[in-house]
Amino acid sequence: MLVDNGVIGDSRVQKVARSAAEAGWDVILLGCSPTGQLQTWQLGRAEVRLVPFPQPLAKKRHEFRRVFRRGPLAYPPSGIAEHRAQWVRAWRADLRVRAAQLAIARRGEGPVPPGGARRLRLEEQAAGVLKKWVSFRYWQLTSAQRARRRLEGPVDRFYTWFWSAVQGERSWRRLEPGLWDYELAFGPVIDELAPDLIHAHDYRMVGVGARATVRARAAGRDVKLVWDAHEFLPGLSSATKRGRWLKAHVAHEREYAPFADVVLTVSEGLAELLKESHGLAELPTVVMNAPDVTVRDRSTESGGDEPVSDIRTRCGLGPETPLLAYSGGIAPVRGVDVMIDALPTLTDVHVALVSLPPGRRSSASIDTLLARAARLGVADRVHLLPYVPHWQVSEFLSTANAAVSPLVHLTNHEIALSNKFFEYSQARLPMVVSDVRTMAATVRSTGQGEVFRAQDVTDYVRAVRAVLADPARYRAAYDRPGLLESWTWEAQARTLEQVYRRLLPARPPSGQPDTSGHLVTTGTRRTLETTG
Repeated sequence: MLVDNGVIGDSRVQKVARSAAEAGWDVILLGCSPTGQLQTWQLGRAEVRLVPFPQPLAKKRHEFRRVFRRGPLAYPPSGIAEHRAQWVRAWRADLRVRAAQLAIARRGEGPVPPGGARRLRLEEQAAGVLKKWVSFRYWQLTSAQRARRRLEGPVDRFYTWFWSAVQGERSWRRLEPGLWDYELAFGPVIDELAPDLIHAHDYRMVGVGARATVRARAAGRDVKLVWDAHEFLPGLSSATKRGRWLKAHVAHEREYAPFADVVLTVSEGLAELLKESHGLAELPTVVMNAPDVTVRDRSTESGGDEPVSDIRTRCGLGPETPLLAYSGGIAPVRGVDVMIDALPTLTDVHVALVSLPPGRRSSASIDTLLARAARLGVADRVHLLPYVPHWQVSEFLSTANAAVSPLVHLTNHEIALSNKFFEYSQARLPMVVSDVRTMAATVRSTGQGEVFRAQDVTDYVRAVRAVLADPARYRAAYDRPGLLESWTWEAQARTLEQVYRRLLPARPPSGQPDTSGHLVTTGTRRTLETTG
């Protein structure tokens, strides 16, 4: 497997790697090292290797040059701006100490600092002027860099149009050459491992996997490529559609998608879009992002030795307090604002946000949301909690009264059921969900919750009150035979194993489950899973 991240926090990648290894495949999961050094550990029976990932091509050529038109007095982008700003801060710090020494000397308690009071005043004035000059030049540099970073100027738009028109699918080489950094970091490692099957996750790594497959076949090895598409690139948020980022990545994906022997994806809706947009010969196979509910030995995994707590205890709330849970990232497209805006009306309700990434105290989006809660006077009823390991999420959430998925209308939100939907379901929580197409249709069909109009606070309040008034009615939906069983990773892993068997029929699995949910295997198949 290949992944364009550090593996930790990517639950789908972890589940695919672990379940494939348990089924008898020799799985090596390659990811990006955050330290620049090789890191290795075990994920169940799968081996994780995080390789050094330098990114010199990620920086555009114009970022090395001064932009005279936008900032004629700006510092060059060589690091001198930071140096000068720090030098001025150091000078002013020294002046503050000398002023303190002078004050002590005037009380007769110490020597007069060199230069005396007159020189100190002159230097303070000069430092103040220099600070303003350095700040102005630094501001011109950063303003010019921000403006150019969007790549939306006339020259940038022409550059994007020209190379897109001339090179088509190959235009990403000019528009986003940083994609080569993945190839140069991962390609040699893949070639050395000589896998029989490459499982490439998402849009960045499909190119790495395809090129490795081509090299292997040229050398006489019959390597199979599985592309696991996590989302529909053209359906990303509007912020990515500005400039050239999206055009470059779409071109890259379209160039390499045809190399895949099998395409996997997360929903039927996304499968249809991928088949149509890439002209695939067959509909991609759906492997949903369902939670892993099997009891396993997690001692080798990050967070595996941590006991499972529960969300109500972590919030310090008693059983009588209504508690709404949200699990996942916080960004404007997630629609979490509606949960905060409703709290002045839902006067007895608390909200728990399981949204804090590992090792971080906050983020810009979280800070904005908490500031919003403070302005509304409801900050004491908003509880920010860190992520928990993916296999603990459902159990952790289960003591809430209901769970919320307030996604706004975007293409990728309309066509798939998210991780959190399945995690909420396995927690048997009544749901309050926005009216994004697939999720709303599923909730209405099963009766497991209420649907509200996305970003409509009044309708959200209605839905919350309905769920809190009769939670047993919505929990009863989970008693339908086979419903929760089909929404587990174990069911999805069987589909994944069928794909692998079809691609490599000469290496049939052998093994039988042991008592802890593992497979005792003797297979020798080698799978390299690549994720992006």
